Amino acid sequence: MTVIVQSIDIPIWPHVYGQPSGSGKIRSLPDDFIVKENLAFEPSGAGEHAFLQIEKTGENTDYVARQLARFANVRQRDVSYAGLKDRHAITTQWFSVWLPGKSDPDWALFETDTMKVLQSIRHARKLKRGVLSGNSFRLTIRDWQGDKDKTISQLQAIKTDGIANYYGPQRFGNSGQNVNKAAEMFLGAKVGREQRSLYLSAVRSYLFNHILAYRVAHKNWNQSIPGDTYLFDLSHSFFKSDVPDAEIIRRLSEKDIHPSGALWGKGDVGVSADAKVIEEDVIDAHSQLAQGLIDFSVDSDRRALRANVQDLQWQFIAEDLLELTFTLPAGSYATSVLREIIQE
Repeated sequence: MTVIVQSIDIPIWPHVYGQPSGSGKIRSLPDDFIVKENLAFEPSGAGEHAFLQIEKTGENTDYVARQLARFANVRQRDVSYAGLKDRHAITTQWFSVWLPGKSDPDWALFETDTMKVLQSIRHARKLKRGVLSGNSFRLTIRDWQGDKDKTISQLQAIKTDGIANYYGPQRFGNSGQNVNKAAEMFLGAKVGREQRSLYLSAVRSYLFNHILAYRVAHKNWNQSIPGDTYLFDLSHSFFKSDVPDAEIIRRLSEKDIHPSGALWGKGDVGVSADAKVIEEDVIDAHSQLAQGLIDFSVDSDRRALRANVQDLQWQFIAEDLLELTFTLPAGSYATSVLREIIQE
């Protein structure tokens, strides 16, 4: 069945620190974009699951997982990873392979020009999605040009105040195709299980970004408003407050807690008063997408509107070459840092 829907465009979300102060190119070379996963725990050294830290270049995460399953002669579902990583980059990430009653194969034989096993260690449980403390980045911006003083000022503001925790453009696919495919799916188009999950995530991300964009535009993305629900930094624990008090305002200023926005789905939205009005207005403007998530039994959740950018450092290696290093919480996007300072 052919389903045709009106095309949904991905807007340019409002910036926090004014318009980007420069332009440049990222990912000109694989080593321009280097990412390292930071696990939220230490593998125990014993158990049925082999944990592998793998450095990959120009390969996507699912491909590596499939190759591991084939090499270890296990089912695809016996290979797990904590998160998806960019293909056009050098990324270091963890995988687990379930090997009950089996010894490790010679992992060195798994290595290729694009995949290298940095270490292996056993653990009692498989690696679950999202079990990361964060990701560390080293990014190189080539052919940079712009207002250097303003760029440095924006970077200092990011270091001090954090970023709007937008989902990055890769979440939505080329020209927003993942959201558009989701809209077709909601109208009856048939898709595979893996694609369905991708499309549902894209819609939730799209609606969240709209909520965040509204609050950025009204300059309260990092401030409390009546009815907000707050997430603790580097945690999914949260609490609700109908009226912000002095303690909440203090903890927000110290970036210990963050206001949150809806990851839409069935169930309680988790906010009230002014915060609820904002979210309902956004949802009403995209009611078909929002209802589609409910029809597909997606549970509601919350996501921080702000993300801290830890250990942010920068240097102009040359007049047209800018290098950044920083760490972000799991689920936050390096592109949300870059979009504040450069227009690609």
